Order: sequence, then C-alpha cells, then structure tokens
Amino acid sequence: MPPFHLDCITFILESASPPLEMYLLGIMGPMFGYMMGSFLAKIYVDVGFVNLDSVTINYKDSRWVGAWWLGFIATGTIILLSSIPFWFLPKSLPKQGKEKDQNKTTFQEMAKDFIPSLKRLFRNSIYSLMILTYLVAVNGFMGMITFKPKFLEQIYGQSASKAIFLIGILNLPAVALGIITGGFVLKRFKLGVIGAARVSITASLCAFCLLVVQVFLHCESAEVAGLTVTYQGIPDISYEPQTLFSQCNAGCSCSMKQWDPVCAYNGMTYASPCLAGCQTSTGTGKEMVFHNCSCITEMISPSQNTSAVLGQCSRKSNCDRVFKIYMALSVVGSFISACGGTPGYIVLLRSIQQDLKALALGMQTLIVRTLGGIPPPIYFGALIDRTCLKWGTKQCGGRGACRLYDQKMPTLQVLKCKTCWFEEHL
Repeated sequence: MPPFHLDCITFILESASPPLEMYLLGIMGPMFGYMMGSFLAKIYVDVGFVNLDSVTINYKDSRWVGAWWLGFIATGTIILLSSIPFWFLPKSLPKQGKEKDQNKTTFQEMAKDFIPSLKRLFRNSIYSLMILTYLVAVNGFMGMITFKPKFLEQIYGQSASKAIFLIGILNLPAVALGIITGGFVLKRFKLGVIGAARVSITASLCAFCLLVVQVFLHCESAEVAGLTVTYQGIPDISYEPQTLFSQCNAGCSCSMKQWDPVCAYNGMTYASPCLAGCQTSTGTGKEMVFHNCSCITEMISPSQNTSAVLGQCSRKSNCDRVFKIYMALSVVGSFISACGGTPGYIVLLRSIQQDLKALALGMQTLIVRTLGGIPPPIYFGALIDRTCLKWGTKQCGGRGACRLYDQKMPTLQVLKCKTCWFEEHL
C-alpha cells in the first residue's frame, strides 16, 4: 500500500494543477470515506449471515454495529482496479529520467550526510518548536475526530450514521475552504513569516472562543433509571451497578449486567424489561411491547399506562435545536481554525535551509504520524472510558463496549482535546 500510495500522489502532482490536486486529495477522499461510512453504519454487521427480521435493534441503538468490513472490501476492490493502468505506464517519465541521470547519488553518500544533516535540522529551534506544535495539534485533532461521532451520539442523541454523515458533509468542506482561504490571505497581502504566524494565532484564538461557547451547548442527560436518575425520577448520577435494583424489581431476579433498554410511556428509560418490573409482553422482534411494569408505577399512578417498548427514549424536543446551533458553531470553528493551517505551514517551510527541506518534511511526517497518530485514540479512549456508567457484557462474560456515558465528563474530555489544539498554536 505505501509504495502504491506514493506513486499515486506523484502521478497526480505531475498531471494536475495545484488547486485541482488540493481538491482531489484534500476533499474528495475524506468526504467519500465519511459518506461511505455513514451508509455502512446503517447496515447490520452480520448482514447476509443472520435473519435481519430477528434483530430487535436498529441503527439508532448504542448496541448496533455497522457493517464496517464492507468498507475494506469496497475500497480494496477500487484500489485493485485503479492499479491496472499503472502497468501500462513507462518505467519513468522523460523529464524524470533525465534528472535522474544528471543527479545520481549513491547510498553511501546519502548515509554519510544523514547524521550531520539531522543534527543541523534539529538545532534549528524554530523547526523543533514547530514539530512539537504539530505533534500536539495532531494529538488533539486525532482525539477529537476519532471520538466526535461518539460525542454527538451520547451528548445529542444522534445516531452514529448521522454523526458520521454530518462530519463528512459539513466539517470537512469547511476545513478545505479554510485552508484555501488561508493561502489566499497570504498571497493577497504578501505576508512574511511574522505575518503568517499572526494569522495562525488569530485564527486559533477565534476558534477557541467558539469552542468555549460550544461547551455550554448540550442536551439534558438521558433519563435512565438507576444510572442518571433514581426510580422516582430524581437526578442522581451513579457509577455503582447496585443502584439498578429497587424495591419494584426486587423479586424479579434481574441481572445487573444486562442492557436491553426499554422506553416507558412516562419518558423514562429502564436498563431492561426485567429491571422495569415488566410481567408480560406482546408482539415479536422490534414490535415487542412489555406490560404491567411495576417500576413505572413509582412515577405515575397505577391507572395510567404502565407499558414499555424496546429501545431508549428519545431526547426532549429542544435537543434538536441545541444540536443545530452546536453544528453551526462547529462548522464556523472548523473553517476559522483551518484558515491558520496554511500560514503555520509557511512558517515551517521558511524556517528551514533549502538543502534540508526534503529531510525536514520527511522527519516531520515520520514523527507526527507516529507519535501523533497512534497514541491519541488509546489514551483519549482510556479517559473517556472512565466516564462510563453502564458497560455491556460479551457472550463469554467479559466486559464489552460502553452503553451509557456520564454526559458532563465527555464534554470536558473533548474540551481538553480542543484546548491542546489551541495551545499548540500559541
């Protein structure tokens, strides 16, 4: 994959003008990936192997797993087919071949100059600080982009499919437009290194101010009996599984590990029909309805409807309005933050001697992709897992995926991600 990937980039750079190449690599690829991911997230993971009529959950359920493996099959097939034309290309382009003959460098010569060049490179304080800057920025960005779908799902009650779709159709074009705008500002006003640095810092400051506003835009926590509220409806966040039990379900011999949520007509979600104290049920599959639920009567009179249906209850009506405001600010913030990307990159390039630029960009790619791309999903995931209120259970009995988070804590973790992204520009 890496050699083929590099050949593709080289071929595009030789064949397309810079604006077209920017659109091809910076917009179409990620947008296509997010669109396909959104589509596949609505398809059940075991499609073709199980009877879908027997599946009692839908793509809006936190237990739903999309057909992620179909993406590898589709993209693998496209890559395989697109590689066929490369077999018919000449061994080297005429211009490239002449340059190669004129500038032959042996491996021994390159190895001999590598260590001294590396020392010269990292003695450049501006370059070293910029590498640290990009490293912190990519750490924050990777943590944000990895868990933003989960963030939208838990905080605003959106499905994973819709969250992925919105990121791909709104945020990514805003970022691409911001990068182009940043480059236009540099060219239009003929800014030097200091001017480029000021543009980058200003963009980061404005984006951070919008982030502070976003932190206060969140929906009320989902009302889940025994986890976010008591069985009497009093708000009370609990990390203890024993709080799932109450007098209304004491004689039901329920398992506190089970997560099969039901929504009562009083708007309360219960972790399972058993924990809701339901005694009978009608219907099958997704249409199943549970009746005579004793725990529901703790909030309403027995004469009212004590039935429950499969799935978690929907968020309150004002949550959609709050979510739209959040997404609007998120798109504007993405655009403004991206406006500082090109000026920051110009600062990096102009701080390096001409003969070291190739080595500098190679080392930047190696360090940033290794230390900025691999660790963040691990430690950000560990931080977010600490906010889990209800863990799922695997068939073997081990701990599965988190089903419900403490909403306030993920908000703080995402704030930390974005704060790091802002601080690195300063």
